[in-house]
This record gives sequence, structure tokens and C-alpha cells, in this order.
Amino acid sequence: MKGWALMDPVENALDDDDLDLVAALQRAPRAPLSLLAQALGVSASTVGRRLARLESHRLLRVIGQVDLSVSGEGTPWHVWVTATPGRADDVARRLVALPEAAHVAVTAGQADVYCVVQPTRRTEAHDLLTRRVAALPGVHSTRTALVLRADTKSDSWRLPRLTADQHRLLAEYAAQDGDVAPDGTDRPARLADDELRTLRLLAADGRMTAAQVSRELGIGQSTAYRVTQSLLQRELIRPRVEIEPGLLGYALEAVVALTVSPGGTEEAARTLAQHPSARYVSTNAGPFSVVHQGVFRDEAGLAAFLTRDVADLPGVLSFDVSVVLRALRRHWLDREDGRLANAPGPADHESGTRGPGARGTGPTEANGTRTSGSGAHDDT
Repeated sequence: MKGWALMDPVENALDDDDLDLVAALQRAPRAPLSLLAQALGVSASTVGRRLARLESHRLLRVIGQVDLSVSGEGTPWHVWVTATPGRADDVARRLVALPEAAHVAVTAGQADVYCVVQPTRRTEAHDLLTRRVAALPGVHSTRTALVLRADTKSDSWRLPRLTADQHRLLAEYAAQDGDVAPDGTDRPARLADDELRTLRLLAADGRMTAAQVSRELGIGQSTAYRVTQSLLQRELIRPRVEIEPGLLGYALEAVVALTVSPGGTEEAARTLAQHPSARYVSTNAGPFSVVHQGVFRDEAGLAAFLTRDVADLPGVLSFDVSVVLRALRRHWLDREDGRLANAPGPADHESGTRGPGARGTGPTEANGTRTSGSGAHDDT
């Protein structure tokens, strides 16, 4: 059995053993330490120490992504902002202060700032886009596109490191744990009180066990288990790993916005969703019919994607590229110099504030309270 040297606390870079652990968690975010250890060929205590180190250094967190059906009726919008000279950073910080901002990044190329916003309700989109975003100090102009469909989401992106046997072992657990929803699953518009409170906890900590939910909420363990499994099986919440792409060896990140002929839009979106770089691909209404948010090892990787993969797609008329210079927020979770924002405490969960760990509140649930964001857009 091999051992792992623990990461130097000063270093942000991940070693091969870290990357193996990240890949395993991406496949089965709620897998117990014993199963992760079995898959990776190390001891459970070693896995636990390494995971705790990554979390304490704010490099990695497992959160829960809440489905759109319970997080409000508003749908996401892509927004490309042209800032007045020298104001891009200031505009990005002001956008982060908006509770509806799911993703904010300073970019170069097509836009100075790229963001994704999600109003609580459709009727609030007008005020959000035309006044609260477009009228921010430093904003010169904006271009917007409504997300019609998410063709892939970043919680489905996998670091390609697992062997077939490792993948099989972890996939079996993920299916048993309820990460895969059965066909015909009912997704009610309203949640019972225990479901809502459990959902809040899982949104902030996607690895929280039924026993922990039981203690936090003061309910029976059998009830906590039933509610947790129900939420997972119905995909009302999906566990996901949050970590900066740069730590995984993907030094370049870009938002590629494509103008595609109507007859080619569906095929282009479907093909791009299967590309190994794809963290999020959506079909949209607006100036760009398909948006591809991707990560690349280097400039050569992006060049190959644009000149070969995109160029070979039928129906592509043109595309614009926004290269990410600095991400300030992903999936409502703020980033601080590449590190994740601090996690909220139990009081934050009970107050109904939108977590995990970011300021403000997120989309409203059907019963009027707020929670962590929606599954229609995953941040990159």
C-alpha cells in the first residue's frame, strides 16, 4: 500500500495524489473515506488527512447544486460587459455584490467582464439587466443572452485520471447513494420543512451524512436518511466538487460564444458538450446561440479547439472568445486569490442565507425562502 506525503501548507499546487483524490471525489462526491481509500490504494486515514488539508487551505469543497425546480422560476442570463477603461476590476467587484450573480470573471477579448446572473423570477429580469447591471458605475455597454437549455454542466466535468476499475467502483457507490435519479422522478414545486432544511445543509456541505443532518436538525436519523436520499435521488440537489481549474493543470480558461445557423445549433451544442474541455455548454436566445465555457492546458490547447474542433462544426458562422483573467465567483461561491471563500457556520444554514460561503442571497425557492443557486447554470 502506497503512502502519500502531505502537501506543504504554503504551496497551492496539487501533486499527483491530490489530483487522484479530486478525480475520485468528482466521480463520487459523497463516497466515504474508506471507499475513496480502496479506490486509490491508500489508507482511509491518509485520505482523510489529505482531504482535510485541501479543505482547510480553501482549495477544495464539496457543495450541493440545487435544481432549478426548487430554486425559483428565473432562468440564467449570460452577460458580457464592456467597461470604461481601467474599470474592469471595479465593475467585477460590484457585480459580485449582486445576489443574483452566479458567476463573475474579469476577461480579455470579447468582453472586459463576463458574468452569469439569475433573477429570482422572470419578471425581475428587466430590472436586473437594464438597471442593476447595465447602470453600474464603470459599465460602458452590455450584451446579454438568455439560457434556454444547459447542454452540459460543470459538475459533470471529470479530471481524466481514474482507471476503469476505479471508475467502476466509485460509479457503483454513486448510483447506490442516490447520485443517479431514476426515470420518471417526481420533482414537486414545494418542499416540506425537513426537506428544505436538509437541502440547505447539503447545499453548503455536499458530503454531509444522514447522521450529521440528524444532529444538526434535531430529527431522527431514519428521517434524516430518508429525506437526504429522497433529495439526492430526485436530483433536487447534486453534490459537486468546487476547485479552481488552474490547480488541476488547466492554466487557460475561455468563454467561447458561437453564432450558429438555426439548423446547426442543436448539433453544435451537443458536440461541444461532449468535448473534453467543456465545463458548461448552453443553448441560448440572443447574439450567441451556443456558449462553451472550457478549460485548456495551455494556449496550444485553445488554438487546437478553435481552429480544428470549432472550425469543423457545421453551421458555425462566427465566434467570439473571452479569456478568463481572474474568476471572482463561481456558482455563487466567491474566490479570494484562487482560494474558495470561507464556509458558513450552522447559523447561516438556519437563517436561509444563500451559501455556500458567499455574500448575499441566492434564488428564491418556491415557498419563498432562499437557498444556494440553481442547476440551470453551473458556474465554470
